[in-house]
Amino acid sequence: MHRSLWTVAIALGLIAAWSVGRVQAQGDQVTFSDPNRATFTALPGAGGAGVSSARLWGDPTAGAAGTYTKFIPGWDAGWHTHTADVWIVGIKGAYLYKDEAGEKRVGAGDFLRVPGGHKHSSGGDKKEGALFYEESSGKFDLVPAQ
Repeated sequence: MHRSLWTVAIALGLIAAWSVGRVQAQGDQVTFSDPNRATFTALPGAGGAGVSSARLWGDPTAGAAGTYTKFIPGWDAGWHTHTADVWIVGIKGAYLYKDEAGEKRVGAGDFLRVPGGHKHSSGGDKKEGALFYEESSGKFDLVPAQ
């Protein structure tokens, strides 16, 4: 009986080591995506219709992730915060950002970092909307601000 326990323990250890190695190996894989060929779906927790995303890595409903995100023309999220930090790089149209320091138009090639808990408003350009790469340090959420 003692020997079978050791056999089970060794098997479980090997499975655990393989699992860790597999997850780490995924971080070494090259990822390529074209936003023009991505499949966009409604983004849960984004404050209603008008927002869609295409997942590139991770899972925005569970933790850190990278996505292409679209805002329809004129979409406005209103004042809100996010629990996690968010990084944005504009691709097409313009992501319209506003906080107490003023307004910023995040167009193609522009970068914006929004720290978790920072109160702001965001939306899409009235004519073109917005297409941008978005990366989050944790689960995506939109917390309406007072």
